Amino acid sequence: MKIFSTENIRKIDRYTIESEGVSSQELIRRVAEGVAGEIIGRWSPSTPVVIFAGSGNNGADALAVGRLLLEAGFYPHILLFNFNGNSLSRDCQQAKRELLATGYQGLVEIIDRAELPSLTPEHLVIDGLFGSGLRDPLEGGFVMLARSISESGATVISIDVPSGLFGDWNARVIGRNVVHATLTMAVQFPRLSFFLSDNADLVGKWKIIDIGLSSRAIMETPTKYFYVERDEVRAVLKRRKPFSSKADYGHALLFAGCYGMAGAAVLAARGALRSGVGKLTVHSARATFPVLQGQVPEALFSPDRHDFVISDMAVRFSCSAIGVGPGIGTNDATRGALETFIKSYNRPIVIDADALNAIAQNHTLLDHIPPGSILTPHAGEFDRIFGIQTSAEARLLKAMEVAHKYKILIVLKGRYTATVRPDGKVFFNSTGSPAMATAGSGDVLTGIITSLLAQGYKPEAASVAGVYIHGLAGELAAESEGEYGTTALDIAANVGRAIKNIMEI
Repeated sequence: MKIFSTENIRKIDRYTIESEGVSSQELIRRVAEGVAGEIIGRWSPSTPVVIFAGSGNNGADALAVGRLLLEAGFYPHILLFNFNGNSLSRDCQQAKRELLATGYQGLVEIIDRAELPSLTPEHLVIDGLFGSGLRDPLEGGFVMLARSISESGATVISIDVPSGLFGDWNARVIGRNVVHATLTMAVQFPRLSFFLSDNADLVGKWKIIDIGLSSRAIMETPTKYFYVERDEVRAVLKRRKPFSSKADYGHALLFAGCYGMAGAAVLAARGALRSGVGKLTVHSARATFPVLQGQVPEALFSPDRHDFVISDMAVRFSCSAIGVGPGIGTNDATRGALETFIKSYNRPIVIDADALNAIAQNHTLLDHIPPGSILTPHAGEFDRIFGIQTSAEARLLKAMEVAHKYKILIVLKGRYTATVRPDGKVFFNSTGSPAMATAGSGDVLTGIITSLLAQGYKPEAASVAGVYIHGLAGELAAESEGEYGTTALDIAANVGRAIKNIMEI
């Protein structure tokens, strides 16, 4: 799914109205039906409802929601902000007339100042003050109103975006001055700001209202941001031919594990094998041999000359793809071996965990990473390499900068893991669960991506598909083990089921 900028959404909206004969009033009706339907399906008419409507088209949406709720037996308290008595947009004026035509007499029109209702946790608040058309951060009385709504404990449904939040970038926005939504009903598309952890408490959960904007305009409008869903991944994954052998699905090599961290190698290996690689070799410290052979008998073991650490990363056989980092530590011998390997290898590699930490200690290695390589940092690892970032938004922008500079892909792990490509495109992942916040989860991801790379998938496809598969495996594991009880081994065990789920028609 494409994620559009606020400006491009306006253009798509305008094209729909001008070229496909859909009136703005009809689009408002569709928004209102989506929001009202959600409310009617979840709350009883006895619920105390307060609707805050602004003077623009977001306010028109809110007034139309109020009218539909009245028809469904609710009796909302509606406040319309119409400063000086003449600030309503044309569509908002029409929505007001239609609301009053029902005989509703509870509309409070705020022209100068007014006493706002006292909100409690029992209230349901509909936030239709400002949509994505907002140009500047909230000021004055609207700041106080946003804080009052957020601090009331009421359930809040925001139409389009929470009032005070921009759909794109929010460096100028103070979170406390934004309405904190329980649920955001996004019109047609999720916004870029929804995918950044900075805004999680502001957006709450979000849901899309499909209002039928022009499919042609959507298809023809370019964007750099995408939300990855099942159909996109299914279109990428290849179905296996009946007359195939392990030789058709690549040979992956993992540099992983050391004494005391053999488990990381086990998890990466299981992720690789469960995602379909034909053959896997794990190069690790000699001391990890009994653990790896006992836990992952399907993998070949390549012993390092050192008993406790990896001291040599020379590639002595032909392999299709290499992953490096899980559990290797950052001792001098291993860092030296990694530096030699990165400087001598010229094909894309997957770099994770301690390999990232080693790069953080020697930034010159960035200049030697093969183009097309995939780095999989969490926020802390990213900041150790590329500098401390003050927000998730700043971190994403930095990732876009360095991915382009070094011609690499960065898988920035998080709730909506973002795969950032050198061409500036960003793919946010839709799968995953809080259950995946557990040690070793990232090692499984390294194995999956390395496996897909070994099977012949391009780095761009291997990273995006690998992240999706990993997240879905986490969801499946959580279904049986729960969010508290899921371990990385459970995630790895569900990788095959995840791929089967994706491939099913």
